[in-house]
Amino acid sequence: MKEVSFIRQNIEKWKAMEQVIDEVALRNPAELADAYTEITTDLSFSRSHYPSSRITLYLNNLASALHNQLYKNRKERYSRIITFWTREIPEVMYRSRKELFYSFIVFIISLLIGAISTVGDDGFVRLIMGDGYVDMTLRNIENGDPMGVYSNSSSLPMFLYITFNNIRVSFIIFVFGLFTGFGTGMVLFQNGVMLGAFLAFLFQRGVGFESMLAVWLHGTFEISAIIVAGAAGFALGNGWLFPGSYSRGYAFREGAKRGLKIIVGLIPVFITAGFIESYLTRHTEYSTLIRLSVILLSLALVVYYYIVLPENIKNERVKAKN
Repeated sequence: MKEVSFIRQNIEKWKAMEQVIDEVALRNPAELADAYTEITTDLSFSRSHYPSSRITLYLNNLASALHNQLYKNRKERYSRIITFWTREIPEVMYRSRKELFYSFIVFIISLLIGAISTVGDDGFVRLIMGDGYVDMTLRNIENGDPMGVYSNSSSLPMFLYITFNNIRVSFIIFVFGLFTGFGTGMVLFQNGVMLGAFLAFLFQRGVGFESMLAVWLHGTFEISAIIVAGAAGFALGNGWLFPGSYSRGYAFREGAKRGLKIIVGLIPVFITAGFIESYLTRHTEYSTLIRLSVILLSLALVVYYYIVLPENIKNERVKAKN
C-alpha cells in the first residue's frame, strides 16, 4: 500500500484517538485499551513499510501517549464491573441511538402488521403461533384463566428456560447483523408479527385488557430488550456496510464491539424479565393497580437507562470539554 493511501484510509481514526487522549478524564479504560491496540497495529505496519516516514514518528508519539494514559488509569479496571453498566453501556447506547430508533420502528411496524393480519384473517394467528398454542389458549379462556400458560409450569425451571431463551434470541438478532441490517430486521419482524398477532387474538376473544396486564408485566423489559438487541445487530451490519470515512475492517470491528457490548449489557434485563414472567405474571389475582404500577415503573426504567441517561452523559462530556 502506498503511504498516501495508508494515511488517507486511517487519518480519521487517528484523529478520533487524539480526541480520546484529550478527553481521557471522561473515557473509560476499555476505550483507551481498544485505541491502544488499534494504534500499535498501525504503528507496526508503518514501521515495516515506511520506517523513515514522518507518519511513523507521529504514530509512535500517539501510541506512547495512549500507553501513558492507559498506565495511569489501570487502577480504574477494578471498578469496571460497576462502570460497565453505569457509564459504558449508556455511552454506547448514545452512539447507537440511530440504530435503536430503526429497531423500534421495525418492531412497531411488524407488530401492527401482525395485529391487522389477525383481525383480517382468523387463520393467521394459527399460522404464526401454531395450532397447539392457539387451542391451549382457547381452553384457558373457556376455563376463565386466559393466562393459564404461565401457571402450568413450576417457577424455577420456567425462569431458567425463559431467561436463557431470551438471551439466545438476542444473540441471534445480533449475529444476523452479519447479513446487513436485513438479517436483524427479519428476526425483529418475526418477533413483532408474533406479538401483534397474539395480542389481537386475545382482544378478539374479549380478554385483551387482562391479557395486556399479564403480558406487559414482564414484556416491558423483555420486548424492550429485544428492540435494544436489534440496535446491536444494526450496529454490526452497518459497521461494514457503511464504513464512512473509516476503513471497512476498522468500521466492522468497531460495530461488532459496540453491538456485543450492548448484548452483554442486556443480560440483567433478561434475567429481570424472566423472573417477573416466572414468579409474578402467573398471579393474575393481583390488583390492576399493582400490576399497572410494575409495568409503568419498568417502562420508566427502560426509557431512563437507554434514552435519558445516555443523553445526560453526553451533555456532561460537552460541558466538561467547554
